[in-house]
Amino acid sequence: MDAAPHIALIHGMGSAATAWKPLTPYLLDRFNVITLDLPGHGESGFTQGQAMDPISIAEQVVKEIENEFGSIEFDLVGNSWGGWIALEMAALFPEKIGSVTALAPAGFWLASYVQRAPGTATMRSLAKNSSSLSTIFLKYEWARKIGFADVSPRWHEFSYELCLDATVAMSKSAGYLPAWDGMLSKRFDSKIDSNIPVKIIFGDSDSTLPETTCQERAMAPKHSQWITLAECGHAPMWDNVETVAGHILENAGIRR
Repeated sequence: MDAAPHIALIHGMGSAATAWKPLTPYLLDRFNVITLDLPGHGESGFTQGQAMDPISIAEQVVKEIENEFGSIEFDLVGNSWGGWIALEMAALFPEKIGSVTALAPAGFWLASYVQRAPGTATMRSLAKNSSSLSTIFLKYEWARKIGFADVSPRWHEFSYELCLDATVAMSKSAGYLPAWDGMLSKRFDSKIDSNIPVKIIFGDSDSTLPETTCQERAMAPKHSQWITLAECGHAPMWDNVETVAGHILENAGIRR
């Protein structure tokens, strides 16, 4: 599909490109889909001391896309940390970005974090130490509940493959804690050109970035659409994949 528009999918902290498996089939017949692993995530290496703040990562991602595909315009979808990065990409490179759909983006908190959230190091350590057994444990509902009940009210519908991919991604994410440190004392406050359509989509049951503290609508670009999905947690592309795909196509100006 050489003539089709390109779209880049930016995963969240402690995740990987595999997080987009449920969504990708809904986009492949309309887009050339670009997925990538951010530094220290998935198959991407991590260099100690490299900048991990959202703006630095945004610059790096655009550079990597240019190296791979040349100077192209592309649409963007990002989740959580990746949603923040996607928004920064649009702010920094307006000539390259067609639209942004930010799924439960980080950075919209009332007060900046000054230290890592409690339990983040524990969660990363638990995933790393249990990864060798995850192929067995995740076959059982009780194990999937432990790992994913806080992520989604619909965790019981998650497939074994989705849960395994997410667990393996977290266990391999050497960049997870550096990414946390890269967000400290920061919020999203960049300006995005009003010609770039922006949709911000949160779930009504997001316990990772709850509405009371992490969904400050006044910080969103004034021209953006803010959407809340029912029965949805921190990964809307898992909980409401068809609805999310519809919003992405609409935002990019593509008819279904």
